[in-house]
Amino acid sequence: MAKHEPDLSLLFHALSDPTRRAILTRLAEGPAAVSELSAPTALRLPTVMRHLSVLEMAGLIASSKDGRVRTCAIVPEALLPMRSWLDEQRAIWEARLDRLEDQVMKLMQERGT
Repeated sequence: MAKHEPDLSLLFHALSDPTRRAILTRLAEGPAAVSELSAPTALRLPTVMRHLSVLEMAGLIASSKDGRVRTCAIVPEALLPMRSWLDEQRAIWEARLDRLEDQVMKLMQERGT
């Protein structure tokens, strides 16, 4: 049975939206105010705030408030559980493909091809 890690599900959910991925791409350059993050999206501020909330719940960003300005920053280490899971999946599928290749080679040798 597959492991069901709620944090992993939150990460995949957060990254499933192109707007949220664009926000993370921007934050990879450095922290930014919410108004700066919302400008290129053409979305209303409450919609952007919902996207930021999803990212923050997944642990991908952290926000702080200084007066009336809310600033967001990326938390890159939050991606480690996802990377570990993907590495595990890659290893499983590479092993399966290696076994398939071995089987195909065996069948080809038996047929004298």
